[in-house]
Amino acid sequence: MCGIVGVSDNRNAAQLAYLGLFALQHRGQEAAGIVTADGKRVTGRTALGLVAEAFPELTLKTLKGRTAVGHVRYATSGDGDLKNAQPLIFDNVHGPIAIAHNGTLTNAFSLRRKLEKRGAIFRTSTDSEVIVHLIARHPGPVEDAVIEALRQVEGAYSILFVTPTKLIAARDPRGFRPLVLGRLNRSYVFASETTALHQLGARCVREIEEGEIAIVEDGHLKTLKPFKQEKKAHCVFEQVYFARPDSVQFGKGIQETRRALGRELAKEMSGTVAADIVVPVPDSGVPAALGYAQESGLHLELGFVRSHYIGRTFIQPAQVLRDNAVALKLSPVRELLKGKRIVLIDDSIVRGTTSRRICSMLRAVGVKEIHMAVSSPAIVSPCYYGIDTPSKSELIAATKSTDGIRRFLGVDSLHYLSVEGLLRAVGGETPENTSFCTACFTGKYPTPIVDFTIGQSSRKGDFRPALNGIEEPASEPVKEGKQ
Repeated sequence: MCGIVGVSDNRNAAQLAYLGLFALQHRGQEAAGIVTADGKRVTGRTALGLVAEAFPELTLKTLKGRTAVGHVRYATSGDGDLKNAQPLIFDNVHGPIAIAHNGTLTNAFSLRRKLEKRGAIFRTSTDSEVIVHLIARHPGPVEDAVIEALRQVEGAYSILFVTPTKLIAARDPRGFRPLVLGRLNRSYVFASETTALHQLGARCVREIEEGEIAIVEDGHLKTLKPFKQEKKAHCVFEQVYFARPDSVQFGKGIQETRRALGRELAKEMSGTVAADIVVPVPDSGVPAALGYAQESGLHLELGFVRSHYIGRTFIQPAQVLRDNAVALKLSPVRELLKGKRIVLIDDSIVRGTTSRRICSMLRAVGVKEIHMAVSSPAIVSPCYYGIDTPSKSELIAATKSTDGIRRFLGVDSLHYLSVEGLLRAVGGETPENTSFCTACFTGKYPTPIVDFTIGQSSRKGDFRPALNGIEEPASEPVKEGKQ
């Protein structure tokens, strides 16, 4: 997923980018970076870990310039090595340029092979670097080179480029990943989510439109729409899980959308279970649980104490870290739950191992019945656009029936929200006429999946996905996602 923020024409640009990254930390915990431009040079720092770890106070003071771009990394292409931390800075025919990319390109490996045959030398294993090599092969103003490079890529990108004198923002023609434009006095601000604008005290102007390029130079903003118009395919999983609840995305508040998901779930489950209380899995299950409780009339109880010193288990880079994080992160309230029949609300189930562990913890404290309710449909296909879902063989809903999953989790009943209910909640749409990408729930992908065998994970350790059905060797195992 990743999070990006850009600030132009401000003497405190680096400090503002730093603050913006704090508001986007939920989008990536593997690495963080900030680059600045001062009219002549582009300089920056990247480091592994959280924003606060990557940028001690003295480090920020060394980042000079009135334009800055920041990035928090959640790797879906390329391994977790520091060399892949963004923003990436390159020197080319257009001078120094830095790139910060949110999304995944579905034809990057094919393009990389062609570029390597023409003599290109890659220094990272990310798909983002492909774009820079394409830019370097086009003459003319850098914004024209950016446009020509982006014409050649497929997949998802919300992206920021920095040159010594320009800040360029772009969003793919289907609008998979979010990107918003804000204003802070005379400064233009770009960010993955509105919550970052709020953190900076900036006013949200609007979303960058699908297929739009925005160029800031000398304090002036110019926008272009140079790409062929495509059917919108906004990532619905942003609404379900990834975005922060205090953000507004695709024109709707995330908190209210998630409550609506819970209300739809309660409507679909009406009369099917008898329970005493509704219990959310914190934190992502809380808004949906509120909506479920409102619609069903059941009382909501906070049945878990959550440690706020543990990060999101979805984006932990290894299975053993996720397993340990769940046990450290959540502790059930024994006195509240013992002897109760509960509706347990979570936003999604991927492999099911985390949910199984949570249910086991609940049984251990004496919960009488567990009726698990999921505020999204069953995930049956991997995402190739920037969400780190695993291969189809590892997705529990792709390999087991609903009753098989129920038995695996050890619950008394299991209920998923329907695709129809999901789309009603997020925008009053239907599966036949929707502006959202629902590929992880339906297996229907809105773009060609050029470099992947359908069903395979989108994440490889050395950026070697399957090409035309032939598996390339990987130097490291596939890194896994939310459980």
